Amino acid sequence: RSRRQRQMCIIDRSIDHLSRHSVKSIQHLFDNNQQWADKIKEEDPDFFKRLSEQQKPEYLWIGCSDSRVPANELLGMSPGEVFVHRNIANQVIHTDLNCLSVIQFAVEILKVKHIIVCGHYGCGGIIASIDNKRHGLIDNWLGHIKDVYRFHKDKLDAVEDHKTKVNLLCDLNVVEQVANVCHTTTLVNAWKEKQDVTAVSYTHLTLPTTPY
Repeated sequence: RSRRQRQMCIIDRSIDHLSRHSVKSIQHLFDNNQQWADKIKEEDPDFFKRLSEQQKPEYLWIGCSDSRVPANELLGMSPGEVFVHRNIANQVIHTDLNCLSVIQFAVEILKVKHIIVCGHYGCGGIIASIDNKRHGLIDNWLGHIKDVYRFHKDKLDAVEDHKTKVNLLCDLNVVEQVANVCHTTTLVNAWKEKQDVTAVSYTHLTLPTTPY
């Protein structure tokens, strides 16, 4: 065999080994999913049939990627009732095509009635944005939170307690992100067409976190 063929054979064996190892390491997730599905079907035999037929959520949730901030559980809603987008520190940035596409799809196609930007106290992204440390690539993302700080510098600088300052910035951040939602072309056009859709902010309490 040629050198190229030998190299491809080695790559194929490596991928096969990694795939089998990866599946084995997360097998418990597949088992949990099966148990969950069996429980749901036992409680509500038509649940998955209804879920597969149509997606008509009334809410778009823009929240933090923090694993302790699950939208459906916080709102007490079932799968299919909330359309969700998450990123570090629940930001809506005018150059983020991912978030903007989610907003457009939610408003123009799903016709959601409410857009909720949800932050949480003790947010690691918020903490990292003001700790005067370097965190690598994510610093580019956190720069937008630094802008929020700059907009409200006098108010934030007047707060001496660090935890209180972090939580205040969490509140101010969600307010700024809702303003960003309202200035997207999608919302501007929707309101111009008299579409019934609102944008609100909300901050909730979680356990203390570790910054990035």
